[in-house]
Amino acid sequence: MPYVATSAADLLAQVAGALRVEGGRVAIVNDAALRGDAIRDIAWTAAFATDDDTVAAAQWLAWEASQAAGARSASIQDLYMARARGEASGFTVPAINIRAQTFDMARVIFETAAAGDVGAVILELARSEQTYTYQRPIDYATACLAGAVAAGWKGPVFLQGDHYQFNAKKFAADPEAMTEEIRRACRLAVDAGYRNIDIDSSTLVDLSLATVEEQQRANYERTAELAALIRSLEADGVTISIGGEIGEVGKSNSTEGELHAYLDGLRRELAASAPGVLGISKVSVQTGTSHGGYVLPDGSVGTVAVDFDVHRRLGEVARREYGLAGTVQHGASTLPDEMFHTFREVETAEIHLATGFQNALFEHAAFPSELHAKIEAYCFANALDERKPDQTDQQFVYTTRKKAIGPFKRELWDLATKDETLASQAAKVKFLFHELGVIGSRAMVDRFVTPVERHRPAPAAVVEAMVAAAG
Repeated sequence: MPYVATSAADLLAQVAGALRVEGGRVAIVNDAALRGDAIRDIAWTAAFATDDDTVAAAQWLAWEASQAAGARSASIQDLYMARARGEASGFTVPAINIRAQTFDMARVIFETAAAGDVGAVILELARSEQTYTYQRPIDYATACLAGAVAAGWKGPVFLQGDHYQFNAKKFAADPEAMTEEIRRACRLAVDAGYRNIDIDSSTLVDLSLATVEEQQRANYERTAELAALIRSLEADGVTISIGGEIGEVGKSNSTEGELHAYLDGLRRELAASAPGVLGISKVSVQTGTSHGGYVLPDGSVGTVAVDFDVHRRLGEVARREYGLAGTVQHGASTLPDEMFHTFREVETAEIHLATGFQNALFEHAAFPSELHAKIEAYCFANALDERKPDQTDQQFVYTTRKKAIGPFKRELWDLATKDETLASQAAKVKFLFHELGVIGSRAMVDRFVTPVERHRPAPAAVVEAMVAAAG
């Protein structure tokens, strides 16, 4: 079983056979030992230790181990700019939201990527997911980087803040307070090591206004403000990849008029308020999908019609006229398998995949029935205020069981049958890599992306432990 340390000194002693701290940095003593129990114990301590100093020590060790091992956080910006120039094409980058079993899922994703010579894959987490999965940006970055180290991964690790989204009701009541929430989220993400952030102010689009330009105004104004903030946070010479969005997922399909209004407005706003500041690298559009899929009365997911021509048309405009990588698809993980290859065929730049992997865990034959029952009971006890009047029990549980991921985080990480569930997840990841055209993409990624080595100062608890050990 993984070991959860009780202090920084305890953790350093536990992993001493794998790494040591020298001059405020981590040196790998035994690579096999690091990839085995040591990095796992670091990840579990970061996730489950109850002492803040011990958690901080584990987070630092995971970051520094990733630097030493060559699995470094990076921005996908330069690859996307190459795509905008026509130097890279024919693939769609999968952006996978890991809600549960983050360390092991990251490990499996990178093991699968290495086997397929894949370089183009993003690990992301939405702001809303942070809350119910009990994963702040630093928690997510730590678990993902530790998983990359466990996989023996060497190369860029693309960590992304997904859907840094404005709440329209909160914004209407207090625009400044709502904007400050997103500003703070961006700062925390950059501090944690994210180098890719998607700003979603599409929720502020008001279709009741007379013109498309007026409808998109609040959207592009807030995107411009946050882009300027993010650029000011770039302290390590890395240009953060920023995404924008014009169509809230689950609503009307996006149009060329909306794309022009948003991107033209964004250009004007940046030129006026932040001259010289670089804008976004991609734009999310709506094509007919919904987050989590459309749930039928029996709790299964219904088939939706995706308008792939939206990606074809708007992606071409985004690349040709605005120098972007293209369009992004949200709410796609529950789509039928036979649809995925079409995204690369219409040159969709990126696709976000979340609920499908959650479903694959919860609905796996090896998932313990007793844990199922506990999760369902949790939903009925804690989420009834979210139940819609016409929902069946199955629909209600399907839409709210994600809220149990945080409360049952330790049980999910320690799942006795996780080897079986993870094997199925690996097979799905491999399938998606193939269908989205990223098999063999490692050389392309390496051509355009060079991760920057960056070290962090050792926390006080680590320094104190080292001093005490030295006698």
